[in-house]
Amino acid sequence: MTNIFGLNLTELTSLITDLNLPKFRAKQIIEWLYQKHATSFDEMTNLSKDLREKLAQEFTIERAKSCDRLDSSDGKTTKFLLEFGDGIGVETVLMRQPYGNSICVSSQAGCNMGCSFCASTLHGMARNLSTGEILAQAMFIQELLNQTGEQINNIVIMGSGEPMLNYDNVLNFIRLVHEPYCLNLGYRNITISTSGIVPGINKLAQENLPITLSISLHAPNNELRTELMPINKRYPIEEVIKAAVNYANTTKRRITYEYILIDKYNDNMTEAVELCKLLKNQLANVNLIPINPVKERNYNRPSLARIKAFAKYLNDHHLTATIRQEMGTDIQAACGQLRNKHLAK
Repeated sequence: MTNIFGLNLTELTSLITDLNLPKFRAKQIIEWLYQKHATSFDEMTNLSKDLREKLAQEFTIERAKSCDRLDSSDGKTTKFLLEFGDGIGVETVLMRQPYGNSICVSSQAGCNMGCSFCASTLHGMARNLSTGEILAQAMFIQELLNQTGEQINNIVIMGSGEPMLNYDNVLNFIRLVHEPYCLNLGYRNITISTSGIVPGINKLAQENLPITLSISLHAPNNELRTELMPINKRYPIEEVIKAAVNYANTTKRRITYEYILIDKYNDNMTEAVELCKLLKNQLANVNLIPINPVKERNYNRPSLARIKAFAKYLNDHHLTATIRQEMGTDIQAACGQLRNKHLAK
C-alpha cells in the first residue's frame, strides 16, 4: 500500500482521482494529515465511513513514534529519538530561542561523510530518509507545540546526514512545509547545511529559493580541511567557495560558513588570516562553533580567550563573525553530537 504521509496536494490529488473520487477529497485528507495530525483514516470524521474504509484499504499513514526524550537543564532544548516503521531511528531537536522555536531535522539515518569532529558519522549511514520521514520529525514537534499554542518558526536541516546526497526528498520537504496547508513556513526561515557537495549547491541555486545556505567549512585551506573532512578530497575548498558565491549571487542570500574551533589546531591567528583572505568581499558571515565534547574524538575546546581573539580578528577585518550560542550540550543535542542510537545497537 502507498504511504500518503509526505505527499503534497498535487500528488495526493492524483492518487485520489485514480480512485474515481472527486478532487476536493484530497484537500480534506491533506488537512487531516498536516493540520489536524490524523494518524488514521478513522479520525477523518467529515468523510463517510465507507470512504474511510476504502482509503484504509488503499493507503497507509506512516508517521514516527517517540522512543526517547531528553530535556536540557535550562529547559531550552529538547532532543527526541524518533523511530520509523522499519526500526530505524533518528534524533530531532527543538530549540526554544528568543526569536521563536527552531527545530533541527535529520535528512539521513546516520551519516557517511566521515568528518573527524562529528558524532553523527561514528556508526555510518543506514539510509536516506523519505520526504515523509523528514516531515514526520517536524510534525511530531509541531503537534507537541500545539498543546501550548506555539508553532515552529525556523527549520534547520542540520541533523544527521548530508542533505545534498538526499536532494530530491529534502527539496520536496522544503516545498511541502512552505505550503499553507502544511506548516506555512517562509523559505527564509529554512536553513540547509552541507559539507560542501558542489553539484548539490549549484542545483539548489538553480531552484532560486530564498533558503539560507550554511556550509561546513571548518578550515581555510585544503590541507587542514581534508584532515577534518574527507569530502574535501572530492570537492576542494576553491570549488566549494565558488559554488557558494554563485548561490549568494543567484539568490541574494547571505551564506553562513560554519567553523568549528579546535584548540591549537584551526584556531590560530594563521588560520584567521587565511580565512579573511578566503572569504574577502563575500556576502557571508562566519558562525564560530567551539567544539563540543565528543568522547570518541580527541579534540579539545579552545579557551574563551582564544575563541574571542579569533572572532575579534575576523570582525576587525570586515568579516562578520559570531560565536554560536550553546544549546543542549548536556543532552548531547548540540552541533556535532546528534547520534543515531539505533545504529549503535
